[in-house]
Amino acid sequence: MSNPDLSRRRLLTRLLPRLLAGAGALGLFGIARAQAVDRSLLGEAAHKVVYQLNKADQAYVDAILFSAGELLRKYSDDVRIVITLIGPGLHLVGKRPERPMSKLSRQRAESLAMYGVEFHACGNTMKSLGWTEDDLEDYATVVEIGADDLMILQEQGFSYISW
Repeated sequence: MSNPDLSRRRLLTRLLPRLLAGAGALGLFGIARAQAVDRSLLGEAAHKVVYQLNKADQAYVDAILFSAGELLRKYSDDVRIVITLIGPGLHLVGKRPERPMSKLSRQRAESLAMYGVEFHACGNTMKSLGWTEDDLEDYATVVEIGADDLMILQEQGFSYISW
C-alpha cells in the first residue's frame, strides 16, 4: 500500500524546481520564505546522513550543499539529511551573517530545506556570537551543542560526513 504523503513529496520534488525557476525569473524569491518539509509526514527513511559544516570557506560550503543535493536527488523520499552547523559554518543560516556567505549558497540551503534537509544550528556557537533564534533563517533548528547533535544522530544510525 502506498503512502499518500510520500507520493505528494515525490510530486513536489519533480515540480518544485520548475516553480522555483519561474519564481526566480519573476523576482519573487524575496517574497516567500522557505518552509521545511514536515519530516513526521514522511515516515522513517532507509538512509540517514549527517554532515558537519564547521567552516565559512565558500568552496567547502558549496561542496557540502552539492553533496546533500545529490543524495536527495538519488534517494528522494528515502533519505533523511541533517547538516549540523558549528562555529563559522553557522553563518550559512544567519539572517545577517558576519562571515562571507554567497547569496547562491544561502539560496541553495533554503531550497534544500524546502525539500526536507534539516539545518541544525549549534546553540553554543550562537551564544558566543550573541545570536538568538531570531538571528537565524526560519528553516534552521537550534540544538544545544553541535557536537552533541552529531553524536546523538550517529547513535540513531546516521552516517557521519565531514569534509
